[in-house]
Amino acid sequence: MKAEMMKRVLLISLTSLVGLAGCHSFKKENVQPPTPLAKDFKPTVQVTRVWESRVGDGAGNSGVRLRPSVTNGVLYADSTDGKIAAFDAATGKKLWSKSSRTHGWFGWGDAKRKDALYAGGPVVEGDMLAVGTLDGHIYALNAKDGSPRWEAELSSEVLASPVIVGDLVVARTGDGRIYALDASNGQRRWVYDQDSVPLLSLRGSGSMLSANGVLFYGSDDGRLSALRLDNGAKLWEQRLASGDGRTEIDRLDDADGSILVDGTLLYGAAYHGNLVAVDGPSGRPSWAHPFSTFVSLGLGSNAVYGTNEDSEVWAFDKTGGADIWKNAALKYRWLTGPSAQGQYVVVGDMDGYIHWLQASDGALAARERLSKKKAIRAQPLVVGDIVYVEDVKGHIGAYRLSAR
Repeated sequence: MKAEMMKRVLLISLTSLVGLAGCHSFKKENVQPPTPLAKDFKPTVQVTRVWESRVGDGAGNSGVRLRPSVTNGVLYADSTDGKIAAFDAATGKKLWSKSSRTHGWFGWGDAKRKDALYAGGPVVEGDMLAVGTLDGHIYALNAKDGSPRWEAELSSEVLASPVIVGDLVVARTGDGRIYALDASNGQRRWVYDQDSVPLLSLRGSGSMLSANGVLFYGSDDGRLSALRLDNGAKLWEQRLASGDGRTEIDRLDDADGSILVDGTLLYGAAYHGNLVAVDGPSGRPSWAHPFSTFVSLGLGSNAVYGTNEDSEVWAFDKTGGADIWKNAALKYRWLTGPSAQGQYVVVGDMDGYIHWLQASDGALAARERLSKKKAIRAQPLVVGDIVYVEDVKGHIGAYRLSAR
């Protein structure tokens, strides 16, 4: 418990240091001011805001990257102050909403659900919605109306979206454990305990990936690991970072982003590490490129996109890892992970701006603002021709691109 408390203190301290980049005083010598946005910028593609809404107070100061999800034409979103809602993804019309902080809606007595500080998810499969909390719970709800199904208490906070696959709900906790729960009642099927959890790591966890009966995830010690879904047994692991350095900060090598898959190739990256393409069945690396990031990668038709630790956006060839282009025009603007949207790449920044870059050469193509000086930390979500973006105060915007 003492080690866990120390880790939390270090996590909070590191998050606070990173957060200084979002301020406008910049009194620390080691904090770089954000690159100013060009005032004479002329967009080359038209962006239309389709709708805008809000869910609770968003992530607030929790440091969590809350990201909505879309399933069967419905967008689901939540907040760390206990709000969860469903919207028509095409129009933004609110279909239902629940608040665990104002009444005992969850169904077990009249007590307020003060532990429902949503942080991991929401994720939907079929008619089930699963979401994790800062207090280490998993809630299963009916996706159609938000009514409760079951709850499960885990060992630590759940910052990554759970995975619903078959008859399992799989969740990852901040203390390095992975739980497989029965999707019908929340009972534990198996628990995998990571061999070692570093004392210091970045706040957050990348979403896990399930494919062909295997669970893939990036760990706090900079590894890409594969587990069997039926029993949690480890199949293989591959290092994304070496963990070298003189200080604890230098040796911090967290793989905080989500794992991507394209055919049989997996793509992952780590802070102070590499971007690595790995053969999924065997775990053997296909190629690696030095690249330090603490956000998720994006995947296009021919390229892998990444935002490095200085908020420079890069494009790498998917098959061999050669760098295609780099855009430094948004350096130190603390960008989100990039997402591919057709012939463009989209990122959010610390001041609530959304930027579109040309996928061919990285040139800036368009800019919109979701909200004034409200940071966007979660990777934009692209569904068809619409991109959904959420800021730290729970504002959600849907945008469509069209040729000028």
